[in-house]
Amino acid sequence: MADLETFRRETRAWLEENCPQSMRSPVQSDADQCWGGRNWAFKSEDQRVWLERMAEKGWTAPDWPTEYGGGGLSKEEHKILREEMARIQARPPLASFGVWMIGPAILKFGSEKLKKQHLPPIVRGEIRWCQGYSEPGAGSDLAGLQTRAEDKGDHFIVNGQKIWTSYADKADWMFCLVRTNPDVKKQLGISLVLFDMTTPGVTTRPIKLISGSSPFCETFLENVRVEKDQVVGEIDQGWTIAKYLLTHEREMIGGMGRTAAGQKTLSELAVDALGLEDGRLADSMLRSEVARWDLDARAFELTAERVLDEAKAGQGVGNTSAMLKYYGTELNKRRQELLMAMHGSDAMVWEGEDWREGALPRQWLRSKGNSIEGGTSEIQLNVISRNILGLR
Repeated sequence: MADLETFRRETRAWLEENCPQSMRSPVQSDADQCWGGRNWAFKSEDQRVWLERMAEKGWTAPDWPTEYGGGGLSKEEHKILREEMARIQARPPLASFGVWMIGPAILKFGSEKLKKQHLPPIVRGEIRWCQGYSEPGAGSDLAGLQTRAEDKGDHFIVNGQKIWTSYADKADWMFCLVRTNPDVKKQLGISLVLFDMTTPGVTTRPIKLISGSSPFCETFLENVRVEKDQVVGEIDQGWTIAKYLLTHEREMIGGMGRTAAGQKTLSELAVDALGLEDGRLADSMLRSEVARWDLDARAFELTAERVLDEAKAGQGVGNTSAMLKYYGTELNKRRQELLMAMHGSDAMVWEGEDWREGALPRQWLRSKGNSIEGGTSEIQLNVISRNILGLR
């Protein structure tokens, strides 16, 4: 305990000294989040400095081993870091599918070559990743994917199409599920491969959603060369890795139901919008709804903390990720509904700088997709009922 208290004091002092003041405010737009990558344009010098300082300590991936650029923190130290960042409302220095998804998979299943090649650039925010999973005919039934990787000796030639590929038009590399053996049961002939998005034959096309914008793309793969040393794990054994990676994706999407560091709570936003009356939120009907949301959100926070502690203790996340994904996305949808209600007719303003180009209604519309991406809510409920509750 004494060591942890020392770590807390040192961490608090370091954050106070090194976190720029402008990075201690709520994220207002996607540009406020630093995604990194070869083509990232920093919104400000402070955003660049904050990323570089945190990456130098390995705190963009705090619990990764130091030999791959991570922070090497224990689960207790990582929790303290999160708490101290939240205390000063520090923004996360890096938003990254590399940190959240493919990095953990490489750490668990990848060769030493892959770890040394890919993990340090992920930590430094130098490479931005996208995920090639869903296909036009293989979304919920992901194991039915048809993107084919033909064995050419020391490399594969990949042909096929991926869809709903988040930020594919901005990504530097893709982690992609491909069929390497069509002659076996469909789950057994899949591999997870990595390739640079500038490889000849890779093209992307954005997909616009009802919100007027979208991170999603279609990705077309035509005779794309992928070296065999870019296979994560064993050839034809990618389904196990795919399921492992999905738990991280669902946990990440479920995190949308949590109040992030540097983000105002729903209660604070309600006070900003409605004001106080006799020390209480002025709108009595919304007051009870906001209170109910706050209680549910707190319960979700505690559950997520417990799951994280269990995972770091070696118990893994497994099917619990379906619970986090389902409840987190439902919480986020409720949050967006309440924000719309708080602002009344003003919530429908679609454009203009004073309204952050219609951020409120666009986020409300976008939240509907959270219950589809990463596996629909209906699929998550099936997983919960079968594999957690034991129902048949």
